[in-house]
Amino acid sequence: MKKQKRWYDYLWLWSIVFFALGFFNILFAWLGMLDFGLPLLFAIFGGNKFFCNHLCGRGQLFTLLGGRLGLSRGKPAPRWMSSKPFRYGFLTFFMAMFGNMLFQTYLVGAGASSLREAIKLFWTFRVPWDWAYTAGTVPAWVAQFSFGFYSLMLTSLLIGLIVMVLYRPRTWCSFCPMGCMTQGVCQLRQLGKE
Repeated sequence: MKKQKRWYDYLWLWSIVFFALGFFNILFAWLGMLDFGLPLLFAIFGGNKFFCNHLCGRGQLFTLLGGRLGLSRGKPAPRWMSSKPFRYGFLTFFMAMFGNMLFQTYLVGAGASSLREAIKLFWTFRVPWDWAYTAGTVPAWVAQFSFGFYSLMLTSLLIGLIVMVLYRPRTWCSFCPMGCMTQGVCQLRQLGKE
């Protein structure tokens, strides 16, 4: 018997729409804050990883591409990839890059630095992205945040796609920074109940 589809089984479309919108107008990158806020809210108030398991459009996209479309080798990932030291190390690195992005946004907002209309892939490679923003539309710091945040989101998507192809479709989920944070929140909630 075929499983009946629920509305949230189509949230993989959200990932595609988000990146498409950001490609044409970088200010849509602010919508990605939903992917940061909602998982934490579900973990804080629900005490579970419902968002990660059912509502994450990125995880669904990897399942679709890697599983149903067969773009994954389906091999088990190396154990170190799901180990606590790697997951928390990657989370620390990711949060440091997020902090750096916020600092760059602050510098632009304070007038100490100028807006950089570029995406940084893998936190290293600058890719010009000036077609996606019209100068003066919003304050420069708003645009700087957009470029920085889109860079983080695109880099993490590319990492997820790479490990999806090399290993199982949702390998990214084993070390996803948001998944790691929500798991930590759930564990803290459990400790508080004991």
